[in-house]
Amino acid sequence: MTDTAFSSLPLLPALLDNLHSLGFERMTSVQAQSLPLILEGRDVIAQAKTGSGKTAAFGLGMLHKLDVGRLAPQALVVCPTRELADQVAQELRRLARLIPNVKVLTLCGGAAARPQAESLGRGAHLVVGTPGRIQDHLARGSLDLSGLATLVLDEADRMVDMGFYDDIAAIASHCPARRQTLLFSATYPDDIRALSARFLRNPAEVKVETRHDAGRIEQIFYEIDEHKRLDAVVALLAHFRPASTLAFCNTKARSSDLIERLQAEGIRAQALNGDLEQRDRDEILIQFANQSCAILVATDVAARGLDIQSLDAVINVDVTKDTEVHVHRIGRSGRGERKGLALSLCSPEEMRWANLIEQYQGAPLTWADLKSLRSKPAPLPQAPMITLCIQGGKKDKLRPGDLLGALTGAGGLAFEQVGKINITEFRSYVALERKIAKQAFAQLSSGNIKGRRFRMRFMEEF
Repeated sequence: MTDTAFSSLPLLPALLDNLHSLGFERMTSVQAQSLPLILEGRDVIAQAKTGSGKTAAFGLGMLHKLDVGRLAPQALVVCPTRELADQVAQELRRLARLIPNVKVLTLCGGAAARPQAESLGRGAHLVVGTPGRIQDHLARGSLDLSGLATLVLDEADRMVDMGFYDDIAAIASHCPARRQTLLFSATYPDDIRALSARFLRNPAEVKVETRHDAGRIEQIFYEIDEHKRLDAVVALLAHFRPASTLAFCNTKARSSDLIERLQAEGIRAQALNGDLEQRDRDEILIQFANQSCAILVATDVAARGLDIQSLDAVINVDVTKDTEVHVHRIGRSGRGERKGLALSLCSPEEMRWANLIEQYQGAPLTWADLKSLRSKPAPLPQAPMITLCIQGGKKDKLRPGDLLGALTGAGGLAFEQVGKINITEFRSYVALERKIAKQAFAQLSSGNIKGRRFRMRFMEEF
């Protein structure tokens, strides 16, 4: 397809008008290759990374054939994590905003199941969720997929990595045999081929280039002694001083060791691992995204579905054995027009994996000596913000404007001293400039928010 204008597609006028109002005139590569096939009703396997525009690709396809008059699940999007599910649902609502009365419902763990069941009872057109919670509602009988037209498996490789293969199979067994199935995956290993063979009918294959623009992400490899690996991470942070860093470890044990070492150096970092409760995971991600925590340490499995827009550096504490995972890791830096920085530590035992990355990228790796880093750096600065947790949320009818008004009114803060505000069902999280946070807390805790007093606490001691 040579014409990449959305107007070249036989989409509903409301969808085209909305795309125009959003400033979306031309399709991304994955959209141009997959949307015509999706609109034809074909099953599709698309290999495309996060940030490629894949949500709009399957979202527009689902919305184009939606029967708004039939208030029952017509499309289901299965995602590996709650974060990704929330992002997908938000994007679907944005794409559907000129089609009246489209109802998008999110089904994820970490939230009460009963209100979700009640919402399903009132009806929904599009359902987005994680495998476990979708399975739960199927078992309860609160989710009926008998009228489903489209099943989407988003980031299917990550779901398989996380052990959701059997859940996907069980969910698919509740769907009509005659349906459209769309599978999106950043990588295409053998287990994804097996998955597609089982659930898709004569699928069309779309592959979008996964390599990143070498000029946009500066990659530097450092050869290290194994026993000095954690020292090297501290040295990199002290030399480059990134405002936000995502450090990848191959194992949970390594991530724990790194957190312990950073804390010993007085460097605050948070660990993201598979053992966390959903609320704890959400709170860590909120703090990282709102600049209250500058360093996030994660394994590949724990980081599935993360879409951090503003990231200064990626540090590969260990070299991954999977070349496509390496590309996926470093691609989290350098989003949009931003320059990215990817720093990789490589022991002699890992050199073969580095050589595979070099072959895959088709260009020589850049190597540097750790001795070239500053030997006596100044102490690392603290994250510029700190997160205030308020024991009230959507259930209490709190809105961002209520909190902002209280902080800039009775709280005495300037608008610029308040950062991101996240409101969940029962709690609200507000990023405040660290230097004025205690003063704001004292003023806010002695006053009212929307005529009420709420308990509150900082997410860290300082």
